[in-house]
Amino acid sequence: MPSLILEPLNTQHFIMDRDDRKRNKNIGKNFMCRLQCMFSHSSSSESRLSLEDTQQWSQSLERLLESKYGLATFRNFLKSEYSDENIEFWLTCEDYKKIKSSFRMSSRAKKIYEQFIKAESPKEINIDYHTREQIKRNVKSPTVHCFDDAQKIVYGLMERDSYPRFLRSDVYRTLLETLAADAVKG
Repeated sequence: MPSLILEPLNTQHFIMDRDDRKRNKNIGKNFMCRLQCMFSHSSSSESRLSLEDTQQWSQSLERLLESKYGLATFRNFLKSEYSDENIEFWLTCEDYKKIKSSFRMSSRAKKIYEQFIKAESPKEINIDYHTREQIKRNVKSPTVHCFDDAQKIVYGLMERDSYPRFLRSDVYRTLLETLAADAVKG
């Protein structure tokens, strides 16, 4: 009698595994299509998502962030884990550094402080008390470099924690597999 119960379960498990593989393949293709659509404004072959580019993301976090597709994929991965505050802060700081107007810099520095630095802020980043207090003082007379220490800390956290998780994620592995399979097909 127990074998009658186990046999249908094993068959069902096999069917679920096969369905999961199909679903992952479709997820990879769908995600690849979404990425390419996001950047479809330029149609040159060099702007297309390639296996080589995607493989290079695993060389370093810097390489990943330099790629428009890599950055978009990493951001989506972090959003799916509800841990996107670090990349959002890092990108916001990169934009902040481009500000030339002292008035805009002051206004933007306060917004960054309120959104990411201040204790209990909506997207509070994980930095030490000393760095948080230093930024609090810096925001009163902001410079291009007032968030540099926090940005380095956040980059280090992403490099040690989020980035390795991303490389092991189903999203990244499925994307690589899909691109490799497409490359074989020609």
